Amino acid sequence: MDKKPIGQNFFIPMPVVLVGTQVNGKDNFMTVGWCARANANPPMIVCGIGNHHYTPKGITETKTFSVNIPSSDLLEKTDYCGLVSGAVTDKSRVFDVFYGPLKTAPMIMECPVSLECRLVQTVLLPTNTLFIGEIAGAYADGRVMKDGKPDFPKIDPLILTMPDNRYWTLGKYAGDAWSAGKNLVRE
Repeated sequence: MDKKPIGQNFFIPMPVVLVGTQVNGKDNFMTVGWCARANANPPMIVCGIGNHHYTPKGITETKTFSVNIPSSDLLEKTDYCGLVSGAVTDKSRVFDVFYGPLKTAPMIMECPVSLECRLVQTVLLPTNTLFIGEIAGAYADGRVMKDGKPDFPKIDPLILTMPDNRYWTLGKYAGDAWSAGKNLVRE
């Protein structure tokens, strides 16, 4: 198989989330594609956000944020929250909002899964800041749960690919993690 260079601006597929925070006391939501699990215990998540955006101001002020997983039926609103800046556009009424015990991390009722996070650390990079948050609360609609666990086909999350800048949904089931390769294990 012939491998061809593709340049450093090619990225792996990423989950699309809506990061919520309060900026100057007003709810704000931003579409983010650079978000991943960062630690198992305590559970932490990391979101990379461009330094020029408005949302980091709220995370820094309140020391809290939310990570909301939109389903594909929220594509238009999700994309909108990435097209306009909260600095000039009031996005506080785009979604129905609820709060957990932290009180300053607005979460989205319409999203099947929402995580309430307490800021643990920021890592300043040349163009982005990594916001690492401890997950203080996790909430899911009962309709997307199966046997007490999230059912990802029912959640119907969005995935972002770059550099083509396209949204995708989950594909077909391919196998079980930490199991599919057992036949290759030689001890």
